[in-house]
Amino acid sequence: MKSYEVGGRRYRVLGSSGGFVQRGTASWYGPGFHGRLTASGEVYDMEAYTAAHRTLPLGTYVRVRRVDGGGQVVVRINDRGPFVKGRIIDLSRAGARRLHMLDEGVAEVVVEAMGKKEKGGRNGEVLLRARPDYRKGVFSVQVGAFTVKENAVRLARSLKRRFGNSSISLYDRGDHVFYRVMVGRFSDEDMADALKNRLMGSGEFQEAFVVAR
Repeated sequence: MKSYEVGGRRYRVLGSSGGFVQRGTASWYGPGFHGRLTASGEVYDMEAYTAAHRTLPLGTYVRVRRVDGGGQVVVRINDRGPFVKGRIIDLSRAGARRLHMLDEGVAEVVVEAMGKKEKGGRNGEVLLRARPDYRKGVFSVQVGAFTVKENAVRLARSLKRRFGNSSISLYDRGDHVFYRVMVGRFSDEDMADALKNRLMGSGEFQEAFVVAR
């Protein structure tokens, strides 16, 4: 399914989840949907680690992390939604519990696509094409995303003078192309977190967050 329509609005499903990073509000859905069919054809189990997203390919695994440091969880996209303005992902109750957001109902998060399960290895077992250690890899801090390339270049140059390392990563969302400005390049997420806190502490980059490269 390349696109679908809900409430008179058409949504285009991404052809690939590669490089997908999104920040916004997460919510969760539970008892009222438990046992119903999801968009993938699976029966919804609110105690499984799954989630609904409007445009990511079904079957994509994503890491969802609270921006306030309240936890993280890996879930599989098997449904569509949320169709509430201002929300980017609907977690199962199990996922929401892991993020300590059952009572408040919503939380500010970063959603990062990690890939799908694929056939491979001995005896055709299913493998997850993602980092087994989520805090090891290559990490940077995203400080801005622009639709105008010149604005991204201007900020990246300024940051390079101040921090010695900056780059621009292009991301095609389908409806827009974004030029994401990154600072730093670390092999450990804790080091990237330290830079993010430094940037936010300066008062200039309150929307900064860590992304995997």
